[in-house]
Amino acid sequence: MSFTIKQAISPTATGYEVIDVYIEGTEIQAIAPDLAPRGTVIDGSRHLLLPGFVNAHTHSPELWQRGAIAPYPLELWLTELYAVSTLTPEHIYLSAIATAVETLLSGGTTVVDHLILLPGQELETIAAAVRGYQAVGIRAFIGPLIYDQHPDAGIPKGDNNWQPGEGPLTTAAILEILEIAVQRFHRPEAGISIMTAPTGLQLCSDQLFRGCVELSDRHNLCRHTHLLETKAQQKLAQEQYGCSAVAHLQNLGFLSSRTSLAHCVWLDDGDIAILAATGSTVVHNPLSNLRLGSGIAPVLKYRAAGVNVTFGCDGSASNDGQDLLEAIKIGTMLHNITDADYRHWLTPREAVEMAALGGARGLNGGDALGTVHIGQQADLVLYDLKTLSLLPKTDPLGLLVMGRPTNAVAHSWVRGEQIIAGGKPTRLELDQLCGDLDRLSLGAIQRPSPDLPAVEAHYRQVMGLPS
Repeated sequence: MSFTIKQAISPTATGYEVIDVYIEGTEIQAIAPDLAPRGTVIDGSRHLLLPGFVNAHTHSPELWQRGAIAPYPLELWLTELYAVSTLTPEHIYLSAIATAVETLLSGGTTVVDHLILLPGQELETIAAAVRGYQAVGIRAFIGPLIYDQHPDAGIPKGDNNWQPGEGPLTTAAILEILEIAVQRFHRPEAGISIMTAPTGLQLCSDQLFRGCVELSDRHNLCRHTHLLETKAQQKLAQEQYGCSAVAHLQNLGFLSSRTSLAHCVWLDDGDIAILAATGSTVVHNPLSNLRLGSGIAPVLKYRAAGVNVTFGCDGSASNDGQDLLEAIKIGTMLHNITDADYRHWLTPREAVEMAALGGARGLNGGDALGTVHIGQQADLVLYDLKTLSLLPKTDPLGLLVMGRPTNAVAHSWVRGEQIIAGGKPTRLELDQLCGDLDRLSLGAIQRPSPDLPAVEAHYRQVMGLPS
C-alpha cells in the first residue's frame, strides 16, 4: 500500500512548514514541499502531522474496573484490584482492543502493555492480548506482569512481624512461561514484541530479575518494570537491601538502554545519576501518581541530568482512562510548581518530542520511530486543526498539548497501514466494540475487599498514620 499526504503542517525547530509525505510499504519514502501524488492521496491541509506517540506504560485488563476503586494509595488500591477474579480471555481480548483504540484516538501509535495475567491461564492471557492488538493494528509491546512473591510483600514489614503468604508460582515456572511466550508471540516485524517485565523489586526475587536479564539479552528483548512509585516502596528497598532500589537494579544488571521504568517518583540525585549513566528511560505517569497520591516524579531533574523521559497513561483503574493527550498535558504542566525557574518548564515542543521520540528510545527504537524523516517507519498521525477543540487558529502544538483536544485525530498510520481514517478505526466498528464491552461488564463489584482491613491496618502502622 502507498499513500501521499498532501500539504500537511509539520513543526520545525522554531516554527512550521507545509510538506508532502509519501509512504510506501512500512516506511516514509519521500518528503518534499510538493510531491507528485501516488497511491491513496490524503488531504493534509489544515492538519498537523506528527510522529505517533507511545503510551509507554499501561495495564489493559484494568479497563474492567475503571471508575470502580475508591481513592487509596497504591498498596491498598492493589488489594482492591486483585479482589476480582472473574475475568476471562475474552475480557483480555476486548480490553486490549479498547486500550489500543483509545490510545490511537489520542495520538498514540504504540502501546506498552504491562499485562496482568489470569492465574492458571498465563499463556492464554498473552495470546488474547496479542489477538486484540493485531485486530486493531497498533504497534504493541507486551510485558507479561510477573512476580514470585505474594502481593502483600510490597508493604514494608516494620517491626510487627508482617508475614505475607507465598507467591502464586515458582521463579522457574514463571521464567518458563516467559520463554514460551517469546517463542510463540515475539514478532517485532509484525508489530508485536514481548518484553521481560517483572512487576517490581517489591514483589520479585533477585533470581527472577536475573532470569529476566538473561532472557532479554538472549532474545534482544526490551525490559520494563515499576520503580519507586510510592514512599512505601522506597522504605521497603532500604529495609530489604540497605541501599536504594535503583542501585540494587544496577547491581542486578537490569538497567540499560533497552530498559524503561514506570513512575520513578521517589528517586534521589544519586539514583538519577545511575539512570543517566545506564541510558535507562523513565516513563512518567502523572495521572495515576496523582490519583493514588504517590507523588510528583522529578521530571525536570531527570531531563537536566540527561535521562530520557516519556509518558504513559498507566492502567485504566488508576487513571481512569487511556487518553494519552490528557496524560501529556498534565505531565507537562504539573512540573511548573516544582521549579520556580520558568525557563526549566516543559514547552509543547519538548512534550511532543518526549511522547514520540522519547517513547521510541525507551523501546530501543529511536533510529526507526519517533520522527518524520525519510527511512523512518510510517507511524504517523494527522490532527484536524478545523476541529472545535483546536480552534481558533493560534499555535497548533500549543493547542494540542496545553488545550483539551477532543476528536482531533483524523488519520493514523502504523507500519504504513492506515488504521484510523476520518477519526474512526479502519479494522473494526466502534459500535460493536462498545456493545461487547457493555455485554461483558463486571457491573457493581463488592467493596471493600475482605482482605483490606488487615492490609490497611498494617499499612497505616508502617507508614506512621493514625490507626
